[in-house]
Amino acid sequence: MHIENLKIFSDLVESESFSRAAKLNGITQSAVSQQLRAMEKHFNVLIVDRSQKQFRLTREGSKLYESSKEILHLYEKLNSELQEMKKVISGTIHISTIYSIGLHELPPYIKKFLQEFPDVNVRVEYRRSNLVYEDIMHNSVDLGLVAYPSKMRQLETIPFAEDELVLIAAPSSEVAKKRSLDLAELKGHRLVGFDSDIPTRKATDQIFKEANLDIEPSMEFDNIETVKRAVEIDAGIAIVPAATVKQEVKQGLLKSIPLSGTPIKRPLAIIHRKGRVLTPAMKKFIAMLSGKSLKAVSTNGTTP
Repeated sequence: MHIENLKIFSDLVESESFSRAAKLNGITQSAVSQQLRAMEKHFNVLIVDRSQKQFRLTREGSKLYESSKEILHLYEKLNSELQEMKKVISGTIHISTIYSIGLHELPPYIKKFLQEFPDVNVRVEYRRSNLVYEDIMHNSVDLGLVAYPSKMRQLETIPFAEDELVLIAAPSSEVAKKRSLDLAELKGHRLVGFDSDIPTRKATDQIFKEANLDIEPSMEFDNIETVKRAVEIDAGIAIVPAATVKQEVKQGLLKSIPLSGTPIKRPLAIIHRKGRVLTPAMKKFIAMLSGKSLKAVSTNGTTP
């Protein structure tokens, strides 16, 4: 029995999917099934209850999963500590991020990080917010980057930045002539928004509610790039993170208009599973992103 067997088994249990476990480990579905049968033969127990339509562990399978997680945690912790002793900063960091952070906030950090630690490979996946949380909960990735982080018992959340929400409009529009705009003045304008399940949309809906404004977007999209393109052709105005439109404003493709009153901030955060062992490379990356010293990322692999 090898560590790899326990890793595949744990991924299978957490994802409840043979195809997902196969993808996570770079093997075929058939290989995952073979690994499971080999474990059942090795321990002489039934691990998965095959009489059920849904994936369900037997009592022995549950015990094996709990023990597998403990062994994997100790192995990862040992590996991380040995790397720290050798002062080795290498390996792969797998990140799942929402589009706006991944495309506009993250690149300068990655460039700086790779210049300092060239032996580290950083893999980035661009996902909807709910899928970033799913990736973290299934251990598909090491770190997640989200806006308006949700409080979850199983997650560690590390704030790393705040972005300001601004109003954007096509340069040829009447709105673009204004130096600033009060929220109340949005009424009557066509609004291009994010899909209703996206955190930034939920935040703007709450802002409108608190201002007693009944405003519904005339168009909805699931990512920032499509929202910007719609505004560029004057399909409406939109409220978006300032960092995501810097280039278009500079090029004259969009006009950014500050909203009157207190600036509306959008909090950004790093998330990872509680208890996850953080490699030296992950700790360095978190430290760079959050601006915290390495002392703020504890030696046992979790954040305070």
